[in-house]
Amino acid sequence: MKSYQKLSTAQPAACRVEEEGAAPMPSGHGKLAPWWVGSGLLVAAVLLSTITVWVLRQVSGGWLGPTAPPECLLVPESHRFDCYPERRVVVTQELCESRGCCFIQSAPLAEGKQGVPWCFYPPDFPSYTLESLNQTALGMVGLLVRREKAYYPQDIERLRLDVEFETDTRLHIKITDAANPRYEVPLDVPRVMKRAENPIYSLNFSWDPFGVLLQRRATGTVLLNTTVAPLIFADQFLQISTSLPSKFLYGLGEHRGSLLHSLDWNTLTLWARDVSPTESFNLYGAHPFYLLMEEGGNAHGVFLLNSNAMEVALQPAPGLTWRTIGGVLDFYIFLGPDPNMVIQQYQQVIGFPAMPPFWALGFHLCRWGYGSSNETWQTVRAMRNYQIPQDGQWNDIDYMDGYRDFTLDSQKFASLPSLVEDLHRHGQHYVMILDPGISSTSPHGSYWPFDEGLRRGLFLNTTQGQPLIGQVWPGFTAFADFSNPDTHQWWLENLQHFYAHVPFDGLWIDMNEPSNFMDGSEDGCPPGELDNPPYTPAVLGDSLSAKTVCASAKQKVSVHYNLHNLYGLMEAKATASALIQLRGKRPFLISRSTFPSQGRYSGHWLGDNRSQWKDMCYSIPGLLSFSLFGIPLVGADICGFSGSTSEELCTRWMQLGAFYPFSRNHNTQNEKVE
Repeated sequence: MKSYQKLSTAQPAACRVEEEGAAPMPSGHGKLAPWWVGSGLLVAAVLLSTITVWVLRQVSGGWLGPTAPPECLLVPESHRFDCYPERRVVVTQELCESRGCCFIQSAPLAEGKQGVPWCFYPPDFPSYTLESLNQTALGMVGLLVRREKAYYPQDIERLRLDVEFETDTRLHIKITDAANPRYEVPLDVPRVMKRAENPIYSLNFSWDPFGVLLQRRATGTVLLNTTVAPLIFADQFLQISTSLPSKFLYGLGEHRGSLLHSLDWNTLTLWARDVSPTESFNLYGAHPFYLLMEEGGNAHGVFLLNSNAMEVALQPAPGLTWRTIGGVLDFYIFLGPDPNMVIQQYQQVIGFPAMPPFWALGFHLCRWGYGSSNETWQTVRAMRNYQIPQDGQWNDIDYMDGYRDFTLDSQKFASLPSLVEDLHRHGQHYVMILDPGISSTSPHGSYWPFDEGLRRGLFLNTTQGQPLIGQVWPGFTAFADFSNPDTHQWWLENLQHFYAHVPFDGLWIDMNEPSNFMDGSEDGCPPGELDNPPYTPAVLGDSLSAKTVCASAKQKVSVHYNLHNLYGLMEAKATASALIQLRGKRPFLISRSTFPSQGRYSGHWLGDNRSQWKDMCYSIPGLLSFSLFGIPLVGADICGFSGSTSEELCTRWMQLGAFYPFSRNHNTQNEKVE
């Protein structure tokens, strides 16, 4: 919109600090007009809104609802940034104004639908001030100071701003506590040695209130403008908003829906969760990255390197709000300028996807419900008889003894080693499933994986230091702590023992959000701000522990509160390493839960879909989204996992699935054989 560009070009000189490094300005100077001021259309809309308000007052004898200050009435509805995002709360004028925000009721929507926030920030809401800004070898370092306390507990008064001009097309901005270390994602990212010489972007700052204004040099397009709403940085609530240069936004997974996100008051939650793919739910993985197409065809991307529970609120201004409950604000911005280049630049930070073995790109067949190895073998023979090409045969948890990892049902699957040998003779491959939950109920000395893991201290622990016990397929289970390097060695040893009997070719890691049939643990979760934070994003179940482990669970690197979204990535890293050591070849690994950089270790399937036409349709944007996320080896369960498919649906899905990078037919037990 023109108003964005007018804001960036018409600022007083005191507000502007080019990346070449002007001298820091004294605090208190450089106040900006509201970002939406300057647009003729918006001014007209405001005038019309004001006239409408006056007419309503005359007709009704007063204001319909609580009286709003004039500065609040000037904020157009589409530009109202939510000041009271809590769910399950009836936001009243009293609650809203206790935060110093504007309260104006808008038309109610159908249940479950979001609309214009009733409580929103006024133009002069207190925020941080940029007190100082100094040059460094790679960019700048600044100090941000808040002089008025925020409405969330343990707000942080002084923040450190680090800016690095890493390449001509990549900018790195990090905001963290200036005095105390905070949790940061333990992800290997590239470190540059010198500052970019000819960046295609121009970076400016607002000093009071603090704000970032990022433009594309060639077009003047404003890519980021964080002055649209106040920066809030408390211990367990971090929020920053920005304008967007267009409404064409993609990414921000894992969710089910169209490839292009709606900006009509749409909130996307990122918190790994075991649930059948459903619109508006937070699903198996977390990918805080978006790609945006600008007017004119240029593209840019933004990646927030943060693994805590978060939500991203989109609104029609167009605008976006990042809201997370831990860590730091660690942004990478990629300038493209075309979409392919944006993805390449993103992958230069998170790592490029691994090349899978050639056979992994062929057709795979699986189901939950092969009752025995002989039944599995019959399926393989039938495929050969019908001359249907098949590269991989899989088994779900049926092969295990009591659904325990690294065991084999010696009665029903006694011939599995012979089946695998037969597959190898025919140039085919075998893949089996593993879960991270390790059975904790076997008699001592009878189940090495648990006994040895317990002896070495390799499981998630409660706040009391004992293994956290949940429940998954084998019953009561402990959960492997893959943030501990010693767990990787134990995982390898378990796989070595099993591989000696069943020489598998690839692995399928499931239930690794991690999933838990209980909420938290067998004893629930302890009271405290990790399991009951001051703010909980819009997660399914309204609790961080819903269908997973307690956020307060202790791991080697940090608490689960910080590491939950990394669980699948850490398991994938351990498993890929084990496969390489076992087989000496490129590993083939498929994981349900994912996080940025996981393409280096595994592919992904889109989870427990249904045998419905819309599920087939939604698989297409799902695959395309994961290509953006740097995990191109991706597919959906062809013909659907749950429910009974039809011949027509399965035929069409097989035709589509032939073009999936990861092509597998998989369905659940007690349904038609596919």
